[in-house]
Amino acid sequence: MSEVFDQELREQLAQARRAQQKAEAAGDDDGAQAYAGRVAGLLSIAARHGIAIVDHTE
Repeated sequence: MSEVFDQELREQLAQARRAQQKAEAAGDDDGAQAYAGRVAGLLSIAARHGIAIVDHTE
């Protein structure tokens, strides 16, 4: 996979994780759930393209 694709995916993932954390901190359950879905979708794309993502939340 191209380096540009890899970097863009990682940036979008980081943004989605930050937004999810922000929503959780604000008590916005719907927003947190929406961003969790975005994170899951991006992780799925990464997996399909062989991009290893380290999950620091585990």
